[in-house]
Amino acid sequence: MSKDTLSITDNRTDRQYEIPIEYDTIRALELRQIKVKEDDFGMMTYDPGYTNTASCKSRITFIDGAKGILRYRGYPIEQLAEQSTFLEVAYLLIFGELPSKKELDYWVYRIMRHTYIHENLADMIKSFRYDAHPMGILVSTIAAMSTLHPEAKQIHDPQVRLKQIWRILGKLPTVAAFAYRHRIGRPYNYPNSTLGYTGNFLYMLDYMNQSDYEVNPVLAKALDVLFILHADHEQNCSTSVMRAIGSSHADPYSAMAGAAAALYGPLHGGANEAVLRMLNEIGDVKNIPAFMERVKKREVRLMGFGHRVYKNYDPRAKIIKKIAHQVFEVTGTNPLLDIALELERIALSDEYFIERKLYPNVDFYSGIIYQAMGFPTDMFPVLFALGRASGWLAQWVELLEDPEQRIARPRQIYLGPGERDYVPVDQR
Repeated sequence: MSKDTLSITDNRTDRQYEIPIEYDTIRALELRQIKVKEDDFGMMTYDPGYTNTASCKSRITFIDGAKGILRYRGYPIEQLAEQSTFLEVAYLLIFGELPSKKELDYWVYRIMRHTYIHENLADMIKSFRYDAHPMGILVSTIAAMSTLHPEAKQIHDPQVRLKQIWRILGKLPTVAAFAYRHRIGRPYNYPNSTLGYTGNFLYMLDYMNQSDYEVNPVLAKALDVLFILHADHEQNCSTSVMRAIGSSHADPYSAMAGAAAALYGPLHGGANEAVLRMLNEIGDVKNIPAFMERVKKREVRLMGFGHRVYKNYDPRAKIIKKIAHQVFEVTGTNPLLDIALELERIALSDEYFIERKLYPNVDFYSGIIYQAMGFPTDMFPVLFALGRASGWLAQWVELLEDPEQRIARPRQIYLGPGERDYVPVDQR
């Protein structure tokens, strides 16, 4: 008997089974052989929310939630945030290695060449109501892109795939900026590729024809780091959607529209907005003790603390905390930061929160930074999407190149009625 197996005894039949173990997992289909009768469907697992089910093998992102570790392709997130750029990290995620100087220059050049969007797309954004949620505009516009680039359906052609990757990474900031400008009733600013990725984005958002306009390098760098921190996070909700839609061999725009729609949900991409609402509700540092007592009584939730994966300090939160201070040196102090710092101090020293492993997560400080930079709260999930797009694309490419992957088709446990005969409406 091999040690790399799991021995299972079915007490219903007294039969024994040997299930192979690989990478600390068993293949779910191995359980199908466990039956009471030969015509039974066979054993399945029941896992709402996929809390303990691996849907793929991946080489992109490693997370150790207990130790607070996050790595992209083996590189610690702390090193990438300090030394790299978002577009370099995007290259790393998609291709698996850091680029050479020549490769990086060409990569940046190709992406920045695709920052302009089709005028039909620009006109479509104008057709939304002035108060339309920018995330709704983003989701719709990404889906519409598939109609402008029909060759994107050739998903098995590496060169065609690569061009869509350039287009998506190049055009998404323009779409986001145009949605924002439409929202505030100002004309579009067309891209300026000489300003860099995040510099160009801030320019499209803010430029008002000033002769002395300059993008603040501290804010551009802060946004670049935030994009890096949000670039990928293993098989989260939106990434799983990207893979699920991609498994049907849909084009990347359609798959990404679905992923962005998943990110739109308040349990995923809107968490930092909830943090801001909480900090505003507290209002002052002196109100924190009373608020924390309400948290302990479970009358309110402590937003921005705890994580589905991390049972330690979210490594991204440590980086963002440092970025917050740099941003506030440019934008001026924010009273919400004082509240946030005191909340963090109490949570890290109070046994109630320590026992429950409630450490700050990435959303705790990111919302404060975005607000300080002048973004309205409904733009927060859009900013999240701009960073996460690189991870979605990396996961999509990995899916297509994995020979084990098939179209996503979860099973269910049917609990409805058995067979029954139709009754005509006049007899019911």
